[in-house]
Amino acid sequence: MKKARFTQDQIIEILKEHQAGATATDLCRKHGISDATFYTWRSKYGEMEVSEARRLKALEEENAKLKRLLAESVMDVSTLKELLAKNSRRPVCGGTP
Repeated sequence: MKKARFTQDQIIEILKEHQAGATATDLCRKHGISDATFYTWRSKYGEMEVSEARRLKALEEENAKLKRLLAESVMDVSTLKELLAKNSRRPVCGGTP
């Protein structure tokens, strides 16, 4: 994955400059970003504070970890069901029950 040029803290500071009255065009030129990037940041981080952004990042990381755990669990269950189905089809040797 590509490393971001700006941290969340830096992005929020840039957005605060905009809230303070700087124009989006000037900020984009000053920081070397495109208009699309600026407006994407604004839609994602809006009026967040730095602490809120850190909490959001921590929650996103935890969510990704839980999704991986769930996927592994579903795969384990699927494998066990498959093995159980194979074992139940095996003929019984040695007479009638």
